[in-house]
Amino acid sequence: MKTTLVAGLAALATLAAVPAFAQAPASTAGMTVDKTTIGAMWDNPAAKAVLQKDLPGIEQFLDQIKDMTLAAVAPMSQGAIDDAKLKQVQADLDKAAGK
Repeated sequence: MKTTLVAGLAALATLAAVPAFAQAPASTAGMTVDKTTIGAMWDNPAAKAVLQKDLPGIEQFLDQIKDMTLAAVAPMSQGAIDDAKLKQVQADLDKAAGK
């Protein structure tokens, strides 16, 4: 009985460690407003924090824009995402990457 319990706990401990490896990388290195999709940014914890800070409320549109870049969405945003906002997001992504 003890052997089965120990083996079960060992297996559980192994499974508990798996999600840590499956998490998105925290670095925003290489992410750009004109080449990285919004969905890829949203899946990255550091980039998601940038989007939430610089573009509050963007999550309500994710289903529609996740496969697009911020630069592609900008012309359709009715001024909510202008050149200054794109530069701010890029600067914050670069800062989060340690550039």
